[in-house]
Amino acid sequence: MQVRLVPLHDEAQCQELESFLVDRIDEFNSSTTGYFDGKRLAGAVRNEQGAVIAGFSGHTWGGCCELSHVWVHELHRGQGLGKALIATAEAEARRRGCVQIVLTTHSFQAPGFYERMGYKKMYTLEGRPQDHAQLIYSKHLRAGDPD
Repeated sequence: MQVRLVPLHDEAQCQELESFLVDRIDEFNSSTTGYFDGKRLAGAVRNEQGAVIAGFSGHTWGGCCELSHVWVHELHRGQGLGKALIATAEAEARRRGCVQIVLTTHSFQAPGFYERMGYKKMYTLEGRPQDHAQLIYSKHLRAGDPD
């Protein structure tokens, strides 16, 4: 069998391939672990015109919630939207039976915010990106915690 690797340079093709790979890896992970409860998780705050000014996305699977993206438009930061996003994500994660949330941020983003929200820094990966660090946080969810 001849194998020919073709690097993709088109953004749409890269996104399509990424979606395909995520689906295949999710299938493998579920069949290997026995957890078939994977679901996407997302929420948004919109302004009067309907534009997204804050939001989060991620997924839940096997008792864990992973927040992939949390964002608040710079004009709306410091108004409690980030706290509301996290509280909403945590409540939905609890509802789905999750016992922990994990998320990744960078040293130049919002590590202090996550720490104030009760997240513990688990790992630091220096040099990602260069001259900065990627930080991995975790928070254990207790069933009796307020939403």
